[in-house]
Amino acid sequence: MRLTKFGHSCVRIEQDGAVLVIDPGGFSERAALDGVDAVLITHEHPDHLDVDAVSDALAKRPNATIHTNADVAGKLAALGDMVTAVETGQSFSAAGVPVRAFGGIHAEIHPDVPRIANLGFLVNESVYHPGDSFDVPEGARVETLFVPVSAPWLKISESVDFVRAVAPRHAYALHDGIVNEAGGKLVDGVLGRLLKVDYQRLAPGTSVDA
Repeated sequence: MRLTKFGHSCVRIEQDGAVLVIDPGGFSERAALDGVDAVLITHEHPDHLDVDAVSDALAKRPNATIHTNADVAGKLAALGDMVTAVETGQSFSAAGVPVRAFGGIHAEIHPDVPRIANLGFLVNESVYHPGDSFDVPEGARVETLFVPVSAPWLKISESVDFVRAVAPRHAYALHDGIVNEAGGKLVDGVLGRLLKVDYQRLAPGTSVDA
């Protein structure tokens, strides 16, 4: 399985000729969607869902599918049968690749900000993308974890505790599109010192094997 980290929270997964893309948002590159077979969307925020980019890409891929929560599915109604709503705990196949949904609610930004639906996706029983949450995929043995590292809703100690709770072999930074160069070095230094797993922050377009 080949993983390519694009900008911010977008991850492209390639396996056996299938292409899955998670959270192609406004901070990520449209190239992530080239040749896509299935799109997984954790929640509706525009840094995770660029409706125009997804619509344009799927216009060229009429057999592609989208899997997301019911709230996002409603926002993509124009794409018709391409969109399937999934629920927490549900297992399904996306372009022939097994996926399980976890979590359910976006992490709290502030008590005055209503919380929205958010799903984490476990792909092929090994790669976990939590969206905007620290929901642990209970009962799963995660090999590769994408860990959010910078957002209005997190502090770095939560990122550390999340990785420790999931206990993957590899952890890669997620939700890093708002981190500048100096801040990135600071974040990486803290995580590198406190985590006992292989942690990296990948530049957009970087690919790794999982």
